[in-house]
Amino acid sequence: MNTNIVYFEDVELGDDIGPITRTVESDQVLEFVSLREPDPKPSRFTSEAAAKEEGLPNAIVPGAMNIALMSQILTDWSPTVCLKKIDVVFRGMVPHEKPLTFSGIVTDKDDSGNSTDLECDIVMENQEGVRLVIGHAEFALPSKP
Repeated sequence: MNTNIVYFEDVELGDDIGPITRTVESDQVLEFVSLREPDPKPSRFTSEAAAKEEGLPNAIVPGAMNIALMSQILTDWSPTVCLKKIDVVFRGMVPHEKPLTFSGIVTDKDDSGNSTDLECDIVMENQEGVRLVIGHAEFALPSKP
């Protein structure tokens, strides 16, 4: 976890967030799915064979887990981030065991003095640079003391 303290005043439009690289391991997906189903049956999320039976090339990461991963680009950036909203669009299937790159860019900053709200676009890409998930997030940072 990053301990870099970021304040509202430190951020400008166009600032990059990340990138970070992660690989989602099959046991992490199984653990995630097990939160909802204590004894999950083989599925396109947990089994390579089940995924292939559905015509997929390999097991995929569940959508809810992808959203959680996308939010981490912000929460890993600084412990001061207060994530308010995240919207994502799934453009491709996210495979297990492959490196993924997450990045963001600040697109809006409330300079009215009424809040410390910001917005950013976020992206998850595979090794080839294909955007698998894109999104938009709203978050807040504290003001400098």
